Amino acid sequence: MPNPLRPRAVLVGVQLPNVDDVEHAADLAELGRLATTLGFDVTATVTQRRDALAAAAVLGEGKLKELAALTGGKGVVPSGAPERKSKARDRWHAESEGAPDAVAEPEPDEGSTKATVVVVDHEITPSQLRNLERATGARVLDRTGVIVDIFHRHAKSREARLQVEIARLSYVAPRLRESGGKSERQQGRGAGDTAMELDKRKIRDRIAELREELLAIAKSQGNRRQARKDQLRVALVGYTNAGKSSLMRALTGSDVLVEDKLFATLDTTVRALQPETKPRILVSDTVGFIKKLPHDLVASFRSTLDEALEASLLLYVVDASDPTHEAQLAVTMDVLREIGAHTVPSILVFNKADRLDDAARNALLRRHGESAIVLSALDPEDTAALRQTIVDTFERRMVEQDLVVPFSRQALIGTVYESARVVSEDYDETGTRLRVRALPAAIARLRSAFEG
Repeated sequence: MPNPLRPRAVLVGVQLPNVDDVEHAADLAELGRLATTLGFDVTATVTQRRDALAAAAVLGEGKLKELAALTGGKGVVPSGAPERKSKARDRWHAESEGAPDAVAEPEPDEGSTKATVVVVDHEITPSQLRNLERATGARVLDRTGVIVDIFHRHAKSREARLQVEIARLSYVAPRLRESGGKSERQQGRGAGDTAMELDKRKIRDRIAELREELLAIAKSQGNRRQARKDQLRVALVGYTNAGKSSLMRALTGSDVLVEDKLFATLDTTVRALQPETKPRILVSDTVGFIKKLPHDLVASFRSTLDEALEASLLLYVVDASDPTHEAQLAVTMDVLREIGAHTVPSILVFNKADRLDDAARNALLRRHGESAIVLSALDPEDTAALRQTIVDTFERRMVEQDLVVPFSRQALIGTVYESARVVSEDYDETGTRLRVRALPAAIARLRSAFEG
């Protein structure tokens, strides 16, 4: 039953010629989860097949009236030019309709079951949004607006809040509209500008300030990543709600947030693989992806996504129980390709196998090969096997070489133990002789440090 304390929402989707029925249904189901995450009760869905979104209000006239019946609106887009009001005109309308002179607006019915929010599964223009609101009498959000709002609510760290605020302001700026009584020109400072123009200028200035602050944080984050450069790093990447945080907790023993929500994790968490290995392997949990992820959010979270770009190994985490997991995997790959991380070595991990039967599990392995891993983050044996796969993957890329640490550089021996596995340690007249096993790049950097 709908929760009377939660706003009711209607989903709106237009099925375009290049989208089949299954994909269209999956997109609307995902939009419903987004709306629920934002705190709405989804009570109805209105869809229409069209060659393109209607320029005025997304839907055609008939479907627009169907939508308005669910929200209590009139179902028509009124003329853009407001009708000039006068007492004579109001009296003439009242007399012609046999109504009293004063016609009061009806009071909202507190027990009404009408929806108060319309959520559109497309990115729409400011004019389409305004026209939909006028035709339906409801608040209208497009897909981008919903995602930005969810990010805004879930951001916890200072960096994530800055990133989301930049994306939110970039989304809001072109959708500002004049309000009654504020379209007049301003006097004094900024004379000649309308209130909306001043608001837009303030938003641009605020975005510039936020970017400067984010740049300083990104520089600090970059210094920390530089300090971890010699260490083995695994980044968990994938669609939102694929179970990355659950897998992170299982692999590292960390107390990261685990919720069955879209975009529950926006902040990058870095922890050591447990039990610890030599050299130590770091695991990072990254922000989840989603279809039609707004470009402003991708750009704002670029510093966070750099964790994937600079990782030694990526784990593509996929919710195997989701019927659209193939499309979700494609979205993940597209975003990683966009930031240049598609060339990083990777392992395909199908999570939530506890929800699959044997036939579904075998079908996944046949489709993706034996290199794919099917597991449940809730099964300790599965996560232990994944841990060993990660260790073995790095082990195959390691080489054994001898390093000599001069007596004048003995302080660097601790760095060697952090960056490589020391097989043996001996001493001669030149210094400490170490037999180490590590990635070739790590050994090269250690040699350079000893010679510097």
